[in-house]
Amino acid sequence: MATYRDPSDSVANPPEPTLPSLDRSLSWQVATNLLVSFQYAWQGVAYAFRTQRNFRIHVVIGVLAVSLAVWLRLSAVEIAVISLTCGLVMTMELINTALESVVDLTVQQSYHELAKIAKDCAAAAVLISALISVSVAVCLLLPPLWQLFYR
Repeated sequence: MATYRDPSDSVANPPEPTLPSLDRSLSWQVATNLLVSFQYAWQGVAYAFRTQRNFRIHVVIGVLAVSLAVWLRLSAVEIAVISLTCGLVMTMELINTALESVVDLTVQQSYHELAKIAKDCAAAAVLISALISVSVAVCLLLPPLWQLFYR
């Protein structure tokens, strides 16, 4: 025998997840010019910085790595390679955040194996790019640091 559930029951209708208060009233519209497009993009960066701990960590480590490269007077190409790999990690973290948001929107409060796979693969992409970035930093920063401290 099926039992009736009151639609206002919090178990039957879990509360919607709360998002930080953002003015998204125009988010559905197409950008009217290039400046507006850049504003939308910076809103995404600001959202990730405010809400994603790992993005903040990647930004801090990236700034430290590039600053160290400049301080060690690495060549322009070496600084560019470090900057590019740090940028790749931050880009992957932004894509991961976007994908997780879309997956959460799609499955809402329910579990789905394909949603897990999508989120895990996106996180793996960030992990791999971060590991590559660390290996690049080790290859380019360690030799001059070694020379500096062990002459």
